[in-house]
Amino acid sequence: MADIPTLEDLEGALGGLDGRRILVRTDFNVPLDDDGAITDDFRIRAALPTLNWLTERGAAVVTASHLGRPKGAPDPKYAMDAVRARLGELAPGVELRENLRFDPGETGNDPAFVAQLVDGIDGYVNDAFGASHRAHASIVGPPQHVPSAMGRLLAEEVEVLLGLRDKPKHPFVAVLGGAKISDKLGVVEALLDVVDALVIGGAMCFTFFAAQDKPIGDSLFEPDQVDTCARLLADARERGKQIHLPDDITGVDASGTFAQFGSRLGPGSKGFDIGPGSAAAFTDVIMDARTVFWNGPMGMFEDERFAAGTRTVAQAMADTKAFTVVGGGDSAAALAQFGLDGDVDHVSTGGGASLELLENGDLPGLAALRNSTNAENGATS
Repeated sequence: MADIPTLEDLEGALGGLDGRRILVRTDFNVPLDDDGAITDDFRIRAALPTLNWLTERGAAVVTASHLGRPKGAPDPKYAMDAVRARLGELAPGVELRENLRFDPGETGNDPAFVAQLVDGIDGYVNDAFGASHRAHASIVGPPQHVPSAMGRLLAEEVEVLLGLRDKPKHPFVAVLGGAKISDKLGVVEALLDVVDALVIGGAMCFTFFAAQDKPIGDSLFEPDQVDTCARLLADARERGKQIHLPDDITGVDASGTFAQFGSRLGPGSKGFDIGPGSAAAFTDVIMDARTVFWNGPMGMFEDERFAAGTRTVAQAMADTKAFTVVGGGDSAAALAQFGLDGDVDHVSTGGGASLELLENGDLPGLAALRNSTNAENGATS
């Protein structure tokens, strides 16, 4: 990403940062409990290298973020008060604006809203990797008007994830879970070009089972994606790539009683996790790899009855000597729940953004910085 301006490029473009007012688009979309208290401040702490670098050089830093999914209007549930208080503890003197998504102009990329964002601003920094796959006003708008750059977090995310896409150490294994293959179809097809093996867990495995004509009981699956899964399995065979599917499943039988099955589920039964045999087999694949990317839980890990598969995969990610990357979202939440988030090489702050970057090699937020008002002066990194 040598064509994207860095913080040092921004400093040069502005002739120094002392006294300059810099807007930093952060991703402070942190989890809150029912009382509105922050349960994990990881995303706030992840922005500190950029915020500290700017303030140390005399910049007046204004941050802006979204929080939750308000409907384009103020909603007390999603006010930034708790985030502002925590930011004040971690980065005193850094300002935080109200939730960007309280204005419909944010998601609508309204030029009038962009003009409000950059009013009185000397420069812009995008450090919100988790939102950079959205062509929203605060992501793609400011670079059209003021000198702009990528922050430290965004730069690290891009370096790590494009490294997986362009120059991974082999064997390279991708572990994918979650509910829907349709959500990850593009990245699966892109990864088949670079990985040596795919490991498939979560509810999406049942759509693959259906493609193999295996009975899945009443388990969640996507009927309209069965042919797609059959094509992916055939494509992998033709390329000499392995797709590892579970051999056993944990769930409930037709009476709703906890049960364990093979890879064929009877009428009325439902699968909610990979079984212990599959968890052990997936661990072996992870331990033999030199690079592992994980996105998506192996089951409904929020329920302790169905957490074992995800916990075992998380432990394998922590134990392997491979270079390990976790693609944000529920996988990052699972790592944190099991106390293993400090034992992998890189935990991404963006689930959807990490998948889109792996799939396409670019994001709207990166393209906006590449075409920013100062980019023609030449980026140095």
